[in-house]
Amino acid sequence: MKEIIKITIALTISCLVAGLVIGTTFLFTAKAKQQNEHLNVQQTMLGLLGYGKDKPAPPALKLHSIHRYILQDAEATRMGYIVPVRRDNGEGFTLVVLDLKGRFLEQHPLELTAETALSGEDRKKALAAVVAPSMVVSFADTAIIACREGKREAYLLPGEFPGFKTFIKAMVAVNADFGMLGLEVIEHEEDPGLGGEITQDYFKNQFVGKSFETLKGLKVVKEPLPPEYERYLESLGTADGELSEQEIAEMERLYREKDIYALTGATISSAAVTNGVKAMVRKFAYRIQILDQAVATGDIPILF
Repeated sequence: MKEIIKITIALTISCLVAGLVIGTTFLFTAKAKQQNEHLNVQQTMLGLLGYGKDKPAPPALKLHSIHRYILQDAEATRMGYIVPVRRDNGEGFTLVVLDLKGRFLEQHPLELTAETALSGEDRKKALAAVVAPSMVVSFADTAIIACREGKREAYLLPGEFPGFKTFIKAMVAVNADFGMLGLEVIEHEEDPGLGGEITQDYFKNQFVGKSFETLKGLKVVKEPLPPEYERYLESLGTADGELSEQEIAEMERLYREKDIYALTGATISSAAVTNGVKAMVRKFAYRIQILDQAVATGDIPILF
């Protein structure tokens, strides 16, 4: 009987030690994984803004994230934005609360740092400390504002939309006037060789240079992609000098305001991306203008 008890105790201690080791390892690897994902996203964002190994981002470039939440209780539904702000002791974050008509209601300073604001769990804890216990807080989306010397240069919009099979995750970059700077497809399950071609430059780069007005009415056409246009699309973002300045100017004149040429045999996937990008940009353009008005009303010292 004593031997059985000894064995049981030994096994229990072994399990506790193993659990502690596994748990500790998970915590460290999860943090490392989160950091790697953040670095990958940041590289994608800089790439969409035209920066990379050959053209490093200028030190003056700042990327500010704003996180949108839906706040619900028995009385009403509100919108909440976590925004970076100036404080007497440096920089911090504030929750800006709006009603569904976009009117400013209130603001709450948050206990967040630039590092903890990257974590959804840390943001959730910070929000729980300032909203009523009865409030249901739901994450909606994130947008990134690229600024240089206090001036907005671009908006980066991560998002997802329905594809032919499952959801397509993408990131869109637009300039200060919401004109298209670039598109990156992050994740998808479209058919290889068909809808899977949405990741190719000759498809993604068709969006580059479209004005906001053109983007809002953008459609997909079932016509063969002109060879000279495809050559131009493949050359965007490269430094090989394959096309002359005159050829580039001519391609932009002919095709910048044109609709999107569908991928061969994948019209549904082509339309899914086109409609998804349109919706992302249109909704953001509306929301950021509403947020700007609310911030001005509340006299909030935002960093962007």
